[in-house]
Amino acid sequence: MAINPKKHEMPTQAPEVRAHNFDEVALGYTPQIAEQEAARCLHCKNQPCVQGCPVNIRIPDFIAQIKEKNYEEAYRIITQSSSLPAVCGRVCPQESQCESKCTLGIKFEPVGIGRLERFVADWHNEHGAKAQERPAENGHKVAVVGSGPSGLTCAGDLAKKGYQVSVFEALHTAGGVLVYGIPEFRLPKRIVAKEVDTLEELGVDVQTNVVIGKTLTIDELFSMGYEAVFVGSGAGLPNFMGIPGESLKGVYSANEFLTRSNLMKAYRDNPDTPIMKGGTVAVVGGGNVAMDAARTALRLGAEHVYIVYRRSMQELPARKEEVEHAMEEGIDFRLLTNPVEILGYDNPDDRRDPKNGFVTGIKCVKMELGEPDARGRRRPVAIEGSEFVLDVDTVVISIGTSPNPLIKNTTEGLDVNDHGGIIVTEDGLTSREGVYAGGDAVTGAATVISAMGAGKVAAKAIDEYLMKK
Repeated sequence: MAINPKKHEMPTQAPEVRAHNFDEVALGYTPQIAEQEAARCLHCKNQPCVQGCPVNIRIPDFIAQIKEKNYEEAYRIITQSSSLPAVCGRVCPQESQCESKCTLGIKFEPVGIGRLERFVADWHNEHGAKAQERPAENGHKVAVVGSGPSGLTCAGDLAKKGYQVSVFEALHTAGGVLVYGIPEFRLPKRIVAKEVDTLEELGVDVQTNVVIGKTLTIDELFSMGYEAVFVGSGAGLPNFMGIPGESLKGVYSANEFLTRSNLMKAYRDNPDTPIMKGGTVAVVGGGNVAMDAARTALRLGAEHVYIVYRRSMQELPARKEEVEHAMEEGIDFRLLTNPVEILGYDNPDDRRDPKNGFVTGIKCVKMELGEPDARGRRRPVAIEGSEFVLDVDTVVISIGTSPNPLIKNTTEGLDVNDHGGIIVTEDGLTSREGVYAGGDAVTGAATVISAMGAGKVAAKAIDEYLMKK
């Protein structure tokens, strides 16, 4: 039978509809579409797609089960390697990882691996069998700091080996960046809650509202009987540009903007944690977080939303799918454009002015690409005399985040690099015996699946460390 050269399209909400709601954009494959897509897999002997997956899911094996309609067996195969299949199937950059290695992709479009993973996870969540049986406890206790993708992965892998694992989350809801950073329309929070529930069924103890470094320290965790600690506290410290006007009302970091909307539900009427809605919004940056912020602003009622990015479309780091969705929804991309000042009323002598201290615009300069920088990307250079102003009411700065220094500042002997990332060995071991780390707390902001890979590596190392001990 001839192979379909194109992967099957993902059904989605129409752009004109989804731009005004927070329902999930992608609707998921039907069983029929999933089976047809699974039939495109060549089942290569060397399985290059597995090597492209940071957690080494047995991709051809689970796809073969879809083809035979054995969806629950496909789920079992995936979860041998991944603790968060419904999450990864939605937010993983498969196009640059497993799918980029797909042999079929040499001549045609690669197999839709991520879409198939999502289908399997969603099918299990809707029809799945009984809860997983808890393994016999091995008598060892491990603490995990942070309930983001690296922490949940580490906790899940250790729980499967019989460890008594406690996860300590600073916020009031487990999930880390999966709940505060990624919007509902890309990753429904019920999906994250279900993945957390699955880990709790394995025996993982999730404790929220515990700030490690304040409520408890790493040293206190050891004194409580934990024999190893994994730090997966993420990179929640936002970066700013250092330009005039960043302290004006109406200027947000993308972290704050998305947290207010995603976690604190600021899109509701009369929310406890409000957010500026409507008007014209400029989002500075070109990554996935910038796309999330821009599309969230649109759904919050913005009349017009700009993406302001200093390089060209070719250098835009966001996933192609997210960029396409943003464009379809009407986001206005101002490329080769760099902000130099945020404008606003700021006259302390006239407090009667209702606009005092609020954003009124963003002054920008046009850019051109010059010589490559150290990473090989052409450096943006300002064009003299090209300044102009965008009239906006809200500015969201989305130029990256850094690890929060709280744990570093409250833990003796924990080495960090110049960017605040915890320094670790290849297996995640820090400069403190028994303390491991992974994910954004080490690398700075990166992908969900790379954080999961780090959690998996550290879990293996912790198991080996405690078994030897």
